[in-house]
Amino acid sequence: MIDRLEMFIALATERHFGKAAESLGITQPSLSAGIRQLEDQLGVQLVFRGSRFQGLTPEGQRVLDWARRIVGDVRTLREEMRAVKSGVSGNLRIGVIPTALPMVARLTEPFLTRNPNVRVTILSMTSYEILDAIENLTIDAGVTYLENEPLGRVEKVPLHVERYELLVAAASPLAGQREVTWEEVAALPLCLLTGNMQNRRIINQHLASVGVSPAPRVESNSTIALVAHVATGRWASVVPMTLAGMFGSGSGLAAVPIADTGAKHMVGLIAAWREPHTPLLSALLAEARRIAQV
Repeated sequence: MIDRLEMFIALATERHFGKAAESLGITQPSLSAGIRQLEDQLGVQLVFRGSRFQGLTPEGQRVLDWARRIVGDVRTLREEMRAVKSGVSGNLRIGVIPTALPMVARLTEPFLTRNPNVRVTILSMTSYEILDAIENLTIDAGVTYLENEPLGRVEKVPLHVERYELLVAAASPLAGQREVTWEEVAALPLCLLTGNMQNRRIINQHLASVGVSPAPRVESNSTIALVAHVATGRWASVVPMTLAGMFGSGSGLAAVPIADTGAKHMVGLIAAWREPHTPLLSALLAEARRIAQV
């Protein structure tokens, strides 16, 4: 039944039979047969069907909640038994918001040093995608904002405070200033992250506090794309200090602090609220707590 529950979770996540089958590495007929068998076992219809996936029935939604719990517990059991036999090992999947990617090695480097038999997969995701992926068991943990928007019931460990700087070309008249105001930022041609990024929503809030609604001509879901546009000298961007700090002298870029003591937002590690955690996730949370105490 576990395999069929995993098929059902994949279908509920992808909302498409073909994509769900592909994510599991099986054929679409095998997936359809597995869902049918699960429905027969439980005695209820789980999926509304037509020419394509049309959603879960009320019974299907309830079964999905149970499926996530059961599959999560089985995975924890398997990993715990593997850890008893050979120590902490396996692949850990971490979703990370784009603005936190420059600092995530502060967590993964000591974690991998302590756990040499572990591999880490880091995925760039929005804060919403991280919450969905944790719920659907497609990632193990996430690095995201802890305070700005609701997280629901998750375990969280603070890692660092995100502060903002204006990123401009080194030839910009603003490059030599000690600091700039949000009013000065608002007057510039900006390139910013897309609106589905929580960082962008935070930037919008700070600009709104000085009476400005930003209308950037360039938007991207990639911080690398923003940096590339700033390097042309035609645009400026607002980026976290951790990203700005990667571009020192000789890079052709300059970072200028933004004068606003309130523009600080906590970023940290989150994981599903459950006990016990898998040995892999327990080790990662322990590493995050060590970093938080430094």
